[in-house]
Amino acid sequence: MSVELNHTIVHVSDKRRAAEEVAEILGVEKPTSYGPFQVLALANGVSLDFADDHGQPDHQHYAFLVGEEEFDAIQQRIIERGLTFWADPSHRREGEINTNDGGRGLYWNGPDDHNLEIITVPYGG
Repeated sequence: MSVELNHTIVHVSDKRRAAEEVAEILGVEKPTSYGPFQVLALANGVSLDFADDHGQPDHQHYAFLVGEEEFDAIQQRIIERGLTFWADPSHRREGEINTNDGGRGLYWNGPDDHNLEIITVPYGG
């Protein structure tokens, strides 16, 4: 059997709100409940399992590979929500997208300031 990532836990202050927000921005199915988690299933079989953190969650980075049409739709939802986005992970190029590796990418602050990213071409692509 090959090794594949199945899920990762995203620690947030409000798992339901966070999972729903990310689902809406990405344009994916609403999260489901599984035990103590709100599960956001992605197209490649990997899930983000949102869990309440009873302290201050550490900021993490989550990158999503999307198609060109999905990129445009996600960027539009980010803009409609009044969220700031950047072309770089250090958040220096505000309101821009990058064209790394021949694709497009952008970053925005998700729930609890997790650094979320969408790209249309994998790094090194």
